[in-house]
Amino acid sequence: MFPRERLSGHFHDTYGQAVGNIYASLLEGIEIFHASVAGLGGCPYAKGATGNVATAEDVVYLLNSLGIETGVDLDQLVDIGDFISRAIGKPSASRAGRALLAKRQSGVAACV
Repeated sequence: MFPRERLSGHFHDTYGQAVGNIYASLLEGIEIFHASVAGLGGCPYAKGATGNVATAEDVVYLLNSLGIETGVDLDQLVDIGDFISRAIGKPSASRAGRALLAKRQSGVAACV
């Protein structure tokens, strides 16, 4: 009933499954996803729900690793996520963002 090219995914990362859900959606032909810098946001309808999946840091990292061109500069998004997280005094929810920042600061890749 609905063409796949008109569908999009919107995943929160409450149980740490957002990136996996995005990958599964990609395999089913979904190519549009909602996300937010540093995983900011939330869900006013579900108590305990976390923010949206982290845009650049996690989703762009996944897409880059799959060879999918996004036109998004991952390093700049990591910087933006770090900046806004510091500005509001809330740690980034992005696993990839935190790992990439730690790698920059220490010069050593984080364990994967």
